This record gives sequence, structure tokens and C-alpha cells, in this order.
Amino acid sequence: MLKLLKHIACILALLAVSLPAWAEQSAETKDFDVKKVIFSHIGDSYGWHITTWGDTHVTVPLPVIAYSRESGWNFFMSSKLHEGEYHGFHVAQGGKYDGKLVELNAAGEEVRPLDFSLTKNVTALLINTLIMLGLVLGVARWYGKRPAHSVPKGFAGAMEMFVMEINDNLIKPCIGRGYERYAPYLLSAFFFILINNLMGLLPFFPGGASTTGNIAITMVLALCTFLAINLFGNKEYWKEIFWPEVPVWLKVPIPLMPAIELFGVLTKPFALMIRLFANMMAGHAIILSLTCLIFLTVSMGPAVNTGMSAVAVLMSIFMFFLELLVACIQAYVFTMLSAVFIGLSRPEAHHKPKTQKLETK
Repeated sequence: MLKLLKHIACILALLAVSLPAWAEQSAETKDFDVKKVIFSHIGDSYGWHITTWGDTHVTVPLPVIAYSRESGWNFFMSSKLHEGEYHGFHVAQGGKYDGKLVELNAAGEEVRPLDFSLTKNVTALLINTLIMLGLVLGVARWYGKRPAHSVPKGFAGAMEMFVMEINDNLIKPCIGRGYERYAPYLLSAFFFILINNLMGLLPFFPGGASTTGNIAITMVLALCTFLAINLFGNKEYWKEIFWPEVPVWLKVPIPLMPAIELFGVLTKPFALMIRLFANMMAGHAIILSLTCLIFLTVSMGPAVNTGMSAVAVLMSIFMFFLELLVACIQAYVFTMLSAVFIGLSRPEAHHKPKTQKLETK
């Protein structure tokens, strides 16, 4: 432990000394745009930017797949777009299609083609999904080569611990009877979110893509839970929504309580979507904002810049470890709330016990 702390202290000292000089060099060459740095990291893009070395941008080109009404299907690499317009396509700069692939129509207006491109977030999703499949199939292969009662060790044992913890202590208590049919989805959602959260914290390729900080991705995850709740909910669930056990005047002639209950059906997945999106996006934004302090304080002099650089590095490392905790918690919370909502869609029928008449002689 002492050796680890010494290594961290050395890294902090090196960063505190080197980052002010790097920031000063960057400030001399161009204006530093904090908003652009933050949103370029959180947002999506057609190329995967790795780093900038001097005036050279090191970017991994990604395939662009678009269908235009004028030219049909188009396939090319995103590096072509860095040179400007290519085959009538370009990336919009500003406006309602800012950062999106557009083309000009006959009137000279920017319009969106059908875009099936493998953007940064899409590519990250594919990579993270392959990682998850590799982990799960690797453990399954380990079990397939050994007797049924073998005790797993190492990585297989750790995976079994995670799976059994989520399955036995989260999914089963929250859903109750019949939880087995939902366990595959909930376990997949947990590991998918966890891997995407952790990969988004890595500062190097193929990590760094804030996939769960994209509201479109969290919306699809929440939609899957919404379908699992409402497609497989039993008749008691729908009865509690459209004809709850409240006084009749709250149901007819104005369906006040059914409207409130129906509104609750929509707010549950919405809460799942916003909770995961906001927590992960905010964490990335805070870490980047702290790092940008190094560059913003260059004009205040070497003493202030060096002091603020040390503070920024310390706070960034603290926030990084906090985000590691948040990444795990958010995967657990999404799975737990999904299991709770699914359990609420399967209430047991409440039958009143029948009273038996006593026969008197």
C-alpha cells in the first residue's frame, strides 16, 4: 500500500510540473474552448479522436454509411469528411443538425440522409458488447469443460459471485415467483451497463466513449424495461391501473385515478433513463471541467497556474475514483429498479377468504 501511494505521489508531482507548461504552450497557439472540449468528449462523432500532437489530430476513421435520395447508398471512411465535402456530404457546423451528416438539397438547404454510420458511440457499443460476450462465453466454456459440481476459481469464480449476488439477492427478492424468466434480461442489462460505464472512464482507446452518457442509449435500455413490465404484466396489474381499489367517484365519471396510474406507467422508464444518463454525463463533465482549469489559469501567471494544476489533478483523481464507484452503483440501481418495477407488474390476486357458516344443531 505504501509503494502504491508513493507511485501516485510521483505521478501527481510530474503532472503538476508538466501540465502548466503544456497548458501554456497550448494557450499560445490557440484559444482554449472549454465548452468544445467537454461536449466533444461527451457527444458523438464520425471519427474516434485519440489525441492531438502539435497540429496533427490523431483520429481513428470510422465507416460512414448513408442513403441519399439523389445518389442512393454511399460508403466511405470518415477521414474523407475531414477534407471538407465528399460526394455531396459534410458534417454540419451549427444549426439544428450540428455535428450530424448532412447534404444540400436543390434549394441549397441542409437535409439529413438516412444515416447508418458506425459513429464513435456505435463502435464503442459494439466493442463493449463483444467484451461482455467474451467474458460470459469464456466463463460458460470453463463450466462446460468441467464436472457439474466443480468449484470455480479465479476469474470464473469472481463472475459466479457477481451473477449469484445479482440473481439471488436482487432479482429473486424483487420479482418473486417466476423471476427466472426475467433473470437473463436483468443480468445482461447489469453487465452491459457496468462494462459501458467502466470503459467510458478509460482515458485511452478503445475506452473513453461516454455511451451511457448518451440519452439515446439510456432511452433504449429504459424502453426494454418498459416492454418487460407491460407486455408480461398480469391481469391484476392492469386492473390496479384501470380499476384500482379506491372509491368509485375517483374512477367514474371522471377517471382521475386511472389517469394518474397510467401516467405512472410512463414515468417509471423515464426515471430509469434520466437517472443513468444524468449521473454518467455529469461525472464526465466534472472531470473534464477540473482538467480544463489547468488551461484556463495559464494567463494568471506561473504560480497560480502551478497551484491550480496541482489542485485540478488531485480533484480529478478523486472524481475518477468516485466515478468508478458511481459506475458500479448505477448499474446496480438500474437493475434493481427494473426488477422492482417488473415485480410490481405481477401482483398476486387478493382473494378474500370465504367465511364458512357454522351449522347449528
